[in-house]
Amino acid sequence: MKQVIHKIMSFVMAVVVLCSTMSFTIDMHYCGDALVDSAIFHKAATCGMEMENSLNDGCSTSKKNCCNNEKLIVKGQDELQFSIAKIAFEQQVFIASFVYTYSSPFTSSDKSVTFYKDYKPPLVIRQIYKIDETYLI
Repeated sequence: MKQVIHKIMSFVMAVVVLCSTMSFTIDMHYCGDALVDSAIFHKAATCGMEMENSLNDGCSTSKKNCCNNEKLIVKGQDELQFSIAKIAFEQQVFIASFVYTYSSPFTSSDKSVTFYKDYKPPLVIRQIYKIDETYLI
């Protein structure tokens, strides 16, 4: 049982470390006020209505572009500092109880439990099924 709890706690800690140290970028493309596309780890697809700034015969026209791109950068931690002393005793008890409670349904029992093995069946004094039988002649 302790091995199972140890494996579960190791897995949970690995997931926490992975999620807290991972950095990623969310790229979003808006056309007007509507979100057209969002993407994680790569550039978002555009709606195809971007305006190009071009010069026509030396005259430049400036129109407001209705599309814009936004990037949301989520930075992970660079340094990990974890100390069990920072967690209060009540929180440690809660974590241990939580892991034990939710890991026990996934463990298998090797022995089969029979509750009736110490009890003997009652002695048969009369054959009750023959007492209640009726015959039509």
